[in-house]
Amino acid sequence: QPFGPSALLKKFIAPNISVDSRIERAFYDTDMKASEAISSLYDAGVLVTRIQRAFSLGMFGTHSRRRLVPTRWAITAVDTSISSRIIEEIKNYPEIDEYYVYTFKNIGNLYAAIFIPESWSFEWIEAWYPRTFWNYDGSTPELMGDYENYGGRSSYAAVGGCYYAARLAVAESLKGMRRQASCLVLREIHPDYILPVGVWNVRESVRAMLKTEPVKFDALHKAISHTLKFLTVPLKDWMRASVTLKIYHQQRKIIQYIGSTPSPVKEER
Repeated sequence: QPFGPSALLKKFIAPNISVDSRIERAFYDTDMKASEAISSLYDAGVLVTRIQRAFSLGMFGTHSRRRLVPTRWAITAVDTSISSRIIEEIKNYPEIDEYYVYTFKNIGNLYAAIFIPESWSFEWIEAWYPRTFWNYDGSTPELMGDYENYGGRSSYAAVGGCYYAARLAVAESLKGMRRQASCLVLREIHPDYILPVGVWNVRESVRAMLKTEPVKFDALHKAISHTLKFLTVPLKDWMRASVTLKIYHQQRKIIQYIGSTPSPVKEER
């Protein structure tokens, strides 16, 4: 759900309105930490966007630590807090047993996800085509992304809030399966996506994608081949940008090398 456009406020009239009692309880509990409020509201089924709005208004946390938070920071803080907790939970689940591929198209964006039957890791890569907002004067697609391994991140993702929005959607999906996986999520932004509308669009698009039925494969190269039939950026560019693809490509080369190494001949006694 988007946050609407902003403008200067000339007059404000506050009529009697109904409020979400769950958010109201968190607001009046000045001993509850903000992270605890976010978790409890999410678990109670409050929409992430409502939690983000309330967080932005400084409605959560212990009394002395409540502050107004810029909207963009609030969105990412909530996505990060919720997804981090879910990720710790899914690390206790078994790995998926096949390669899952999801694809989705939405307002000039192509999304694809490959779930690999390994322990948790996550990578998000965006490919901005020429004549798009972040690559308007470019001549080739500009790829950018970030990655985390099983141990998680120690710094803020270079690509910003979209990373955490997509990570939340992926974590929710795996929690629903009660499984873990190594997850690569790819996004192509084409010129008909005139103007970025916010990270909420990424979160909801990836959520929608992961609610579709995945196509399943027994090998990574088959999953990649299927994905590339949907995307338009060539494999060599994804390979250059992706930590995940480099890792599994290298593993495959090592396995092939070991498999081709002759077994030692035992000496007769």
